[in-house]
Amino acid sequence: MEESFNRFLDEYLDVWRNSSLPELKMMISGEYQAREITDGKISDFGYDESIRGWEQGFNFVKGNKASWELTVIDRIKIRDHEVMAIILARLVLDGKSMETSNLLFQTFAYDFGWKLIRSYIEAGIPVNQFE
Repeated sequence: MEESFNRFLDEYLDVWRNSSLPELKMMISGEYQAREITDGKISDFGYDESIRGWEQGFNFVKGNKASWELTVIDRIKIRDHEVMAIILARLVLDGKSMETSNLLFQTFAYDFGWKLIRSYIEAGIPVNQFE
């Protein structure tokens, strides 16, 4: 199971780096739920809102010739068929990392294939917090 998840996570991160929305949609459960904290404000959302957010982010990256810098901080098995990946995501624009990053706690479940089922996201964290 661990090897299967690691292969999936590598593919997921490649899809993210390539800003490929059609591929990403297939990796997210229709039952997906998330919570994002930005400047102390809480926002809860599901699959549809998530896809719209990914689309906006991917369009920004493509339109500005930016790229994603993704770092997997840890992988934690939380149940027999669930794994949490802790990912630090930064946008790179004009060769420079933006001054803020997002810290994502993403839970994936295996049921006839791996899918992202929920996320907790701390958005807009100053980059120097991780240096």
